[in-house]
Amino acid sequence: MRMSTKGRFAVNALIDLALREPAGPVALASISQRQQISLSYLEQLFSRLRRDGVVESTRGPGGGYTLGRGADKITVADIVSAVDEPIDGLGDDERSLGMSQALWQRLNTVMLAHMATITLHSLVQEQLDQGVRIEARAPRRIAPLPPVSKAVRTLAPNSVFAFGRSFAS
Repeated sequence: MRMSTKGRFAVNALIDLALREPAGPVALASISQRQQISLSYLEQLFSRLRRDGVVESTRGPGGGYTLGRGADKITVADIVSAVDEPIDGLGDDERSLGMSQALWQRLNTVMLAHMATITLHSLVQEQLDQGVRIEARAPRRIAPLPPVSKAVRTLAPNSVFAFGRSFAS
């Protein structure tokens, strides 16, 4: 089994998400900027991750993504399995070499078993130990309320007809 681009991007994006999740839901646009991954590509990956329960989404202003369960309960195997299509173990060049499918299936099983031992929490902790700094979230601007004005009471007529009636009386 080889680690696909989808798998690598998904793992990197989830490390980014897990680092920033304590401040609230994380927008895909911010992950896209930090990780230099296309926003539309991230949307596809996170759709698959959400379907498998790895992440949850929150809609609306201040919305974004959070982990679907604790980082210590999410493994690299969970992430890769969610975003990658199942592999039959045989690429065209392996078939031409005459290698057996059983060998590739065993290698695939060993790789998945190893990835199942690596938690997202451990990857996040490695980043923190290496001195990765998480920028503080900018405070949300709250629009000032419009000033309250008193209703002005006028004695002037409000239509042509009321104006005409004012002369009749």
